[in-house]
Amino acid sequence: MNARAVIETAPLQAQLGYTFKKLELLNQALTHRSHSKKNNERLEFLGDSILNCVVAEMLYERYSDLDEGDLSRVRANLVKQ
Repeated sequence: MNARAVIETAPLQAQLGYTFKKLELLNQALTHRSHSKKNNERLEFLGDSILNCVVAEMLYERYSDLDEGDLSRVRANLVKQ
């Protein structure tokens, strides 16, 4: 992996408060499937799931007054952007 890819993932890791052990997998998961000829659909599925989980936890902790339906709608709107 090149240094540029490592530098570009640093802000994401800082925001998440998590340091990824295999940066090449993070980079691959964040790369749109049309970018390369390799089939990244399985990694896209995994990345989408992780994003949903992280956003759900953030919303759950930050907005304790919202019910499940409202939390789900807010998460869906945030993740689809």
